Amino acid sequence: MEEREEKRLHDSVRMVGLRATVTAVGFLTLVSELTRAGVLDEPAVGRIKEAVVKEITLGGPTVGRDEYERTIRQRIDRLFAGEQRLEGVPVT
Repeated sequence: MEEREEKRLHDSVRMVGLRATVTAVGFLTLVSELTRAGVLDEPAVGRIKEAVVKEITLGGPTVGRDEYERTIRQRIDRLFAGEQRLEGVPVT
């Protein structure tokens, strides 16, 4: 996807108004279930993670962008591996 299309998608997702943590939890669960069911393979999960990293970095800083992207990529890898919790999710 071209950066222009990525930016358009980014803006569209932000306009929907969904809470990011709710969406992220559902998304991570969906990817996990589809992987477990054999619908998604590792290359597909890699492409999904790359799309998430690009989306996050579009809204990030322009100065220090490479380091920011590296940090985001590491966090996304840990989230998909179940090694990191999503922050900001209220406990009830």
